[in-house]
Amino acid sequence: MTEVLFYHLQNMALESVLPPLLEKSLERGWRVVVQSTSEERADALDAHLWTYRDDSFLPHATWRVADAADQPIILAIEEGNPNRAQVRFLVDSAAVPADADGYERMVLVFNGDDADALAAARAAWTDCKARGFTATYWQTDERGRWQRKN
Repeated sequence: MTEVLFYHLQNMALESVLPPLLEKSLERGWRVVVQSTSEERADALDAHLWTYRDDSFLPHATWRVADAADQPIILAIEEGNPNRAQVRFLVDSAAVPADADGYERMVLVFNGDDADALAAARAAWTDCKARGFTATYWQTDERGRWQRKN
């Protein structure tokens, strides 16, 4: 059964949250697809993941590379699972894919300060519950640590 985690960003940017979440996924031995909604955004995330921290290396590529199947993290803009990922991150209001049940985990990261993103997340929550997925909601506490909310 696919588990769907909804990460509610408030007063923080995706660029500060995504790299640590991707690192945790790799530590668990998972392959990942990160789906955004435009080539420009995927390219910006690609550039950011190479430079987000001086002392870190986060192996990844975009869907355009010939060896996408061998990459631990793929940045994509469409449905599909080119690297046989167990986890799919959905950012920038990317829709829950039709093949969502093929993943162990889906992570929907949304900007709570954006009314459209909030509405899209609510619609995705309803869709996930209707499809029988286990959905959980996460927010940061006053110290910036992720906490599961009921």
